[in-house]
Amino acid sequence: MEFGSPAFWVALLQIIGADIVLSGDNAVVIALATRSLPQQQQRVAIFWGTFAAVAMRVTLTVVAVALLKLPALKLVGALMLLWIAVQLLLPEEESSGEGMVTGSLGAAIRTILLADLVMSVDNIIAIAAAAKGSILLLVIGLAVSIPLVIFTSTILLKVMERYPVIITAGAALLGWVAGEMAVHDPLVADWVKSDAHWLLTAAPVGCAVVVVAVGKFLAFRAEAGEEKRPLAEVAEAEAAAGAAKETSMHKLLLPIDGSAASLRAVERLLELRAWYREPLEIHLLNVQRSLHKDVGQFVAAEDVRGFFRDESEKELAEARARLDRAGVPYRHHAVVGDLAAEAIAHFAREHGIGQILMCTHGRSAVADLLLGSVAKGVLQHSDVPVILVR
Repeated sequence: MEFGSPAFWVALLQIIGADIVLSGDNAVVIALATRSLPQQQQRVAIFWGTFAAVAMRVTLTVVAVALLKLPALKLVGALMLLWIAVQLLLPEEESSGEGMVTGSLGAAIRTILLADLVMSVDNIIAIAAAAKGSILLLVIGLAVSIPLVIFTSTILLKVMERYPVIITAGAALLGWVAGEMAVHDPLVADWVKSDAHWLLTAAPVGCAVVVVAVGKFLAFRAEAGEEKRPLAEVAEAEAAAGAAKETSMHKLLLPIDGSAASLRAVERLLELRAWYREPLEIHLLNVQRSLHKDVGQFVAAEDVRGFFRDESEKELAEARARLDRAGVPYRHHAVVGDLAAEAIAHFAREHGIGQILMCTHGRSAVADLLLGSVAKGVLQHSDVPVILVR
């Protein structure tokens, strides 16, 4: 593959895209591992831990590139990559954070290194496949994507959470790479080129479609299973709701994620405050994205809780300040969930919320269809009235 050719740039974008989609939680581990250190030691731990992790990842990926030249290993790698891609679309299990304590500089560096080793297997397979045997392409791709992930991890995670289409596109990209890997395996490459040339296009497209279809189907089943409740529990909940109907309508929930849109909902509440019956019980809710299930192996539970607490406080700060200035009493809450809409609807049920007030991001119907919408998800999953404002 020639440097600067169209194929080179396509493969480079594949490497960068795969690494960004798959590496978000690795960067969070770095932040968590250094959380309890003094600021000066934090910088040292981040530098050396990241340097060692990058060196290790480059070395392992180079080895993987070499191994993928052996017959049948690309077929095996393609199957593994398809599994990784499907898993990307499934709801993440919450990490409890019962892992090692990282109270010293050395322990923090070891944690960063070990976590990156365990959590980067999917990255290594995906990037080795996208590199197509080019070490130059591999090094350039990692050199661009790793610093991007490390220094913008929080932003990247928030963007991917707000626009689920990025995760879907990332999963489709991995499926595409898996299809390309399979048809170029030495075991079948000659046959494909001579007798089944159409597979060179059909396999990547088909694998991308299958990944998205299977992943979405399994995610739907997982979400449906979480929504199911025993009949006795449903009947009890309905009875309690009927008995408390009058008081429940006094409870108003505002989901807050720190965005300008969620703050518009606060302003709308202040405008409509006189319209609501008194006494009005206002609840602010912030939903934090679940961390990768492996994070808890490397980071102490206290650090995980502290990370969620700090992120939640930052995102709630402006909404709380506006209500404080207006002299409006409220309660604030933070929960952890992989899917914000389901977490909001569940909180509303569990706390007897009578109404949810939230703001849309002002996108068109087509954009919401493509990008996904938390507000739309809340409407689908909530049992109480939802007021949407722009």
